[in-house]
Amino acid sequence: MLTSFKFLLKSIILPPAGPLLLAGLGVYLLRRRPRMARLCLLLGLGSLWLLSTPLVADALTGLAERYPPLNFQSAAGAQAVVILGGGGQRAFAPEYAGPAAEPLLLERLSYGAYVAGRTGLPVLVTGLHIEADAMSSTLRRNFGVQTRWVEDESHDTFENARNSVRLLKADGVRRIVLVTRATHMWRSVQEFAAAGIDVVPAPVGILTVRDVGMSRYAPNPDALLRAYAAVYELLGEPVRVFLAATHLRRQGGS
Repeated sequence: MLTSFKFLLKSIILPPAGPLLLAGLGVYLLRRRPRMARLCLLLGLGSLWLLSTPLVADALTGLAERYPPLNFQSAAGAQAVVILGGGGQRAFAPEYAGPAAEPLLLERLSYGAYVAGRTGLPVLVTGLHIEADAMSSTLRRNFGVQTRWVEDESHDTFENARNSVRLLKADGVRRIVLVTRATHMWRSVQEFAAAGIDVVPAPVGILTVRDVGMSRYAPNPDALLRAYAAVYELLGEPVRVFLAATHLRRQGGS
């Protein structure tokens, strides 16, 4: 129930749907409340334009990212590499004749394979059903990495942490290297730490300058995608704090 509610809120608040709905309200109010209508149109279309520019997207991303790149010396004592799902997958990719990760998830898997290779640590992947299968298959097929644990019952980061830690502790693992998107890392570390495991953050997709000159002010879909991820995390962190304080997730069994 909570998962469905979160999905609905995410769908109607985050860009591009949120700004477009606000602009749609402006169109609806044009004859009834023209001043309010113009304000809604300005805020809706204006915010969508701004969120699609690299200048604004990068500023929001900078606010969401809190960890530097992994220092491999800090991974001393870690016993496993945990790669979080998220970013899309195909249940069947014709070119591979099997499941495959899509670009954003593939970025996590690529870096997770690199970390596993550098550290020699076993790998756990965590996601939901098809996603976890695609992660495991992609690691094996594309990077030659065998996953030791596959956790495939998680709908969100809270469940990623709870279910993964349960598997890891059963095998005596108490310290992990955690791989996920840089914007997602803060919330992920908090969830895994709350689940009772020591975490070494290994963020991927860390903010770098992609656009220069006037291109920083021109909207593009990649910038909007970065803004979406950053806004989601900036809004998600206070929600995480609230849910953890009230124990609503645990009471709901999710």
